[in-house]
Amino acid sequence: MKVLLLNGSPRKEGCTYTALCEVAGALNQQGVETEIVQAVDASNEYVKEVAEKLKTADGLVVGSPVYWASPTGEVITFMDKLCGIAGKDMRWKPAAAVASARRAGTTATLEVLSKYFMFYQMPVVSSSYWPMVHGNTPQEVKQDLEGLQIMRTLGSNMAWLLKCIEAGKRAGVEKPEQETPIKTNFIR
Repeated sequence: MKVLLLNGSPRKEGCTYTALCEVAGALNQQGVETEIVQAVDASNEYVKEVAEKLKTADGLVVGSPVYWASPTGEVITFMDKLCGIAGKDMRWKPAAAVASARRAGTTATLEVLSKYFMFYQMPVVSSSYWPMVHGNTPQEVKQDLEGLQIMRTLGSNMAWLLKCIEAGKRAGVEKPEQETPIKTNFIR
């Protein structure tokens, strides 16, 4: 099993990366392989590379710092393109969002990121509290002991759900059948 973690921060090893490393560590302890990749280069070539990685991943975690009370513009652009390229490969894969902030804007950031998951019928993995860390530097984030615990719980919950899905597959449980989409337009 493998989980792809997307770092939506332009700071490659900043606060968001610190939070994602905590999630990855908990997944690794449960025997789940992880890979953290930058999600700020929205060039078509790079997004296609990440889409290939997502194709073989069993789960997804998207992290972003809070910029102007929402995810970074880079990660939004990246996710828009990724969904356009790999949306069919995202269906029914467990996913989670992680936010990093100095002070506020985290719940709005989590909401924006989670909407990508809901559109593609991805089971959203939760933690023991909202999956966020606080701090202005990675060193400050490492002092947010509650936030780090929430990240570890998120990783453990993701590993548990992945194992449940795998057990279900072995028991013959099939993915839900996809209905033909119905589009309703109320403008006449």
